[in-house]
This record gives sequence, C-alpha cells and structure tokens, in this order.
Amino acid sequence: MGDTKSLLDNHEFIVSLARYAEGQEGYTEAAVRKRFRLPDDVWQGLGNDEELVEAIEAEKVRRIRNGASARERAQQLFAKAPDVLGNIMNDPGASARHRIESAKELRVVAANGPEAAPQQEERFSIVINLGNDEKIRIDKPIRKVGPDADQIIEHDDTTPPLLAAIAAKKREDNGSGEPL
Repeated sequence: MGDTKSLLDNHEFIVSLARYAEGQEGYTEAAVRKRFRLPDDVWQGLGNDEELVEAIEAEKVRRIRNGASARERAQQLFAKAPDVLGNIMNDPGASARHRIESAKELRVVAANGPEAAPQQEERFSIVINLGNDEKIRIDKPIRKVGPDADQIIEHDDTTPPLLAAIAAKKREDNGSGEPL
C-alpha cells in the first residue's frame, strides 16, 4: 500500500484512523501501522493528503452522530467492570451490603450473552391492499395452541374473521397434514 489514494478507498482503514484519532483503546499508531502494513514514509505522508484527512474527519463526525464512538467507549469501560466488582466483593473492609451487591452484579454480567437474551416472540404480519390507498394490516404474535404446533391461530374477539376461517380450514385437514 504505497500510495494514499488506494487507502482512501479502504473504509476499514478510514474507520481505524478515526478510532485512532478518537483515542479508542487498541487503536495506537503501532497497531494501525502494523494492521495495514504501513512503512514510515507512507505513515508520514498520510497527514499531507487533504482528501484523506477530510474523509477521516467526516468518519469521526458520523461515528459521533450515530453513537458508535460513545458505544465503543462504553463497551471498553464495561469490560473493566468485573474487575472493579470483584475487588469490592473480595475486599474484607467493604460493607457486607456492598459485597453482596457486587456479587449480584457479577452474576448479571456473567449471565449476559446470547443464551441470556430474552427470546423474540414469533409474529405474523399480513397486509391486504384494498386499493385507493386503503390497507388492512394485521401484526400479531403467534400463539401456539394445543399439542399440535401446526395449530398456531386460535379465534378470539380480536382475530379477524378471515384469519379465523383460514385457521379453521387448516385444522380440518384430511389427515395428510395438508389443508383441504
């Protein structure tokens, strides 16, 4: 990567330099130079390329406006929380209340992950276009009924008659699992 023009087209490079300029942890001069294999002459020349400097500044502004910069900083700080909580929990001079609270918070942090995330409920969505900019929209959670997983819609006062009829037809199959 000898010339800076090819670096200008590399979005990952622009983002890395924006993070370096923000002082993000892990984005030191040495780390950026090593990652993109930048020799001294190229690194020194980066500051002279006005178009590259403008692209980096624009990326910094974009990252501030969309919250990416603050989010990354918060994640870096949060990564240190278990150490702080562990120190409080293991400090015999800390009050019992503080030690217990830190243990509770550590439990929450330890359980944080994909398996701890609440399950997204399954939903069905139907849009019927009636013309003249009239639409019927139905967006509801899928409710499982009965032991048979194929029976997913039950009729109640809020279920439109069309959906209730479809659900009834589905239940009246011929034993093959296919609707009539």
